[in-house]
Amino acid sequence: MGKKRRNKKINQRHDPDDNNNPTTTSISSNKMDPNDYISHLPDNILNHIISFLPFESGVRTSFLSTHWKHLWKEALLEPVHDVITMEAATKIIQSFVDDFDTHYRPRNKWGFRFEFPHGRGIFVASISSKGALQLDFSAGEQESPRPFDLFLKVNLTSANHLSHRYMWFDWGRLEENHSLQTHQPSSNSMKVKSLYLISVSQLSNMAVSSLVPNLPFLQSLTIAKCNGLQSLQIKDAQGLHKLVVLDCPRLQSLSFEAVSLKSFRYRGNLVSFKGEPSGRCGCGLFLEDVMVDLRQGPLTQWTWDFQTSPRCLYYYDIYKKTLCGCTNGKRCFKSILISIRGVKSLTICRWFFETSMCKPLSFSSRDPLLCMSDLKELWWIDCSMERESINALLCFLKLCPNLERLFVTIDPKCYNMPSTGKYSDLVIVPDKLGDLKAVKLEGPADEEKENFIARRLIPLFGENNPVIISKSGEKCIKHLVKVAKMEKKGKYPYKFKVVENVDEYFLDHVHMNV
Repeated sequence: MGKKRRNKKINQRHDPDDNNNPTTTSISSNKMDPNDYISHLPDNILNHIISFLPFESGVRTSFLSTHWKHLWKEALLEPVHDVITMEAATKIIQSFVDDFDTHYRPRNKWGFRFEFPHGRGIFVASISSKGALQLDFSAGEQESPRPFDLFLKVNLTSANHLSHRYMWFDWGRLEENHSLQTHQPSSNSMKVKSLYLISVSQLSNMAVSSLVPNLPFLQSLTIAKCNGLQSLQIKDAQGLHKLVVLDCPRLQSLSFEAVSLKSFRYRGNLVSFKGEPSGRCGCGLFLEDVMVDLRQGPLTQWTWDFQTSPRCLYYYDIYKKTLCGCTNGKRCFKSILISIRGVKSLTICRWFFETSMCKPLSFSSRDPLLCMSDLKELWWIDCSMERESINALLCFLKLCPNLERLFVTIDPKCYNMPSTGKYSDLVIVPDKLGDLKAVKLEGPADEEKENFIARRLIPLFGENNPVIISKSGEKCIKHLVKVAKMEKKGKYPYKFKVVENVDEYFLDHVHMNV
């Protein structure tokens, strides 16, 4: 809008499901241009303009400048001033979802702005045209929130959302034994497939818990920035495909029942995780997308108790004596590895890899039980890249014979811990990754560290030309190139050179935009 500007095109990779998020956008913020005459129009005229836009386009206007940040809410959401309780607001939302196509879509109204009396804040509820419902309580968030537990009973209606590999279960018997006690939506009901819960508090958790069972088509659930949340339990989520939990600093335990869960993404402290099949089907989890961004460090007590498929458990029972000498399987890395061995995209921190190991890895990367043969993209996070840290990474890469893209982020604020073992003997000659196409480094401290890391990773490419880039901040992107003539005998034959155009292989890891 206003004066057009030519912006540099930035390669970004977004999770397809993020397109359903009412507030997801790729537009960057700009300060108000004095020549931008449209932005200087009165707010009531701007609201009128936005009211004619599709919902997703209206939301994107909030990123044009600070002035536009909240205009879409005034244009596309109905104000509600006479609601006293959160429970009353929940009933309005349920009615809104049920009758959306009939009463609200024709008027281009996509939600509500609830303004509670006595300065208790504002609560925003909005729904996108793709069936993503967002409940944002952040405007009423307190500085010192009271701790609370959140219990969500999803109660999805049928197996229609399951992939074909789950369809052999006796769903008739499952539904007979677990009858649905949910509100039955009307024929005009908007099918909410994604739910985003932002800044749920002790005051709003009961209202949220009562709403969730009435969303029978839910496939994706995101819970973010709930500062008082200390325990999260999700029950009866047979058709839930994706679970995302982000930035809940007081969280201590997370458990869920979801038979068809394929994507699990978590960012925060290491807590006690428990994932198990829902109902009585006896099926394990088949995770294909796992993010465990634990750079904030561990809590005092934690466990990892993800039930895997019966076949994996069978092999684990047979081989457990040779796999691991540790009696606490819930903390054992090899137990964790088995639960995510079918993953395609993974994010993991080096310290978690080391902490959860019982002893240095001594098995072959060709062991079919321990190979993560489906893994294509790995995001490795560490606080530094000293010699032993790189050795730990190379040791982990032995588990990933078919890796195609590797992302290494060096974050000085990441939790650190003394190395638990010497990996040098295991990685003297790193295994070659025949399918490796590219490595992206982010955050090396200086050029010397940058070259040191690249030198250790080049052998992974085997006979192929190494494709490595390094990014420091937002401005400088450098590509590893081979020096035509070495200045001195024995001089390292590669150096980093600043480039403008980045190869398509260096699109961000899918978890970097979470």
